[in-house]
Amino acid sequence: MRELDIGKLRDNIQNWIKEYVISAKADKVVVGLSGGIDSAVTAALSVKALGKENVFGLLMPCESISSDIEDAKMVAEFLGIRYELIDLTPVYQEFLRQLSNITEDQKVAKANLKARLRMVTLYFIAQSKGNCLVAGTGNRAELAIGYFTKYGDGGVDFEPLGTLYKSEVRAVAKVLNIPDKIITKAPSPGLWPGQTDEGEIGLLYDTIDEILYRIDNNLDFNGLKREEIERVKYLMRISEHKLKVPPYYVVE
Repeated sequence: MRELDIGKLRDNIQNWIKEYVISAKADKVVVGLSGGIDSAVTAALSVKALGKENVFGLLMPCESISSDIEDAKMVAEFLGIRYELIDLTPVYQEFLRQLSNITEDQKVAKANLKARLRMVTLYFIAQSKGNCLVAGTGNRAELAIGYFTKYGDGGVDFEPLGTLYKSEVRAVAKVLNIPDKIITKAPSPGLWPGQTDEGEIGLLYDTIDEILYRIDNNLDFNGLKREEIERVKYLMRISEHKLKVPPYYVVE
């Protein structure tokens, strides 16, 4: 893996956030707080960049685990930012009820609906506040293999962690003094009970990071398992559409 000055990396990202927000004629950001490390680091960097008075946290449980909600509150209070809890469970359940006659009980579609309801909520709050952008929380591993919901948690204005491997996000979290409970917590989108990132992907983040690092730098794969390399490459290939502007027909 690459060797970075993590303190300098933190400062560079903070400066980038500030410059990007200003370039968009905005002065505030809203962050969806999940209780996980990525959203905690994104919120903390935004606070450093813009001041805690210009960062607003949204907790959006949707049939969520209570411990995740408590962890999200802990992060908001640790950072000293204003936050609001908006329970999307009734909206989610009513949405499904309205469509129950024309849809099947599909687990992934229902899980993605939760992520998309959160995106709609984030943008409604951001626009209501005025001059406010939605900060994304995706890291390099998640974005590369498509481990996010298109127009859900992938629907954001900017991604401050988008080129950081998961191991680097952990390192930045430490220099930001994010609580250890958040840093060591098993990553999970919390879309259904017992769900974890690594369990669903079928690979450890450290493994994904190493494979991506070698792909990114045109290095050989000596010492790595072929099936794991092919798994990452496959996920990257089938997820390319998630990172592109929708194609359109060009009149000739």
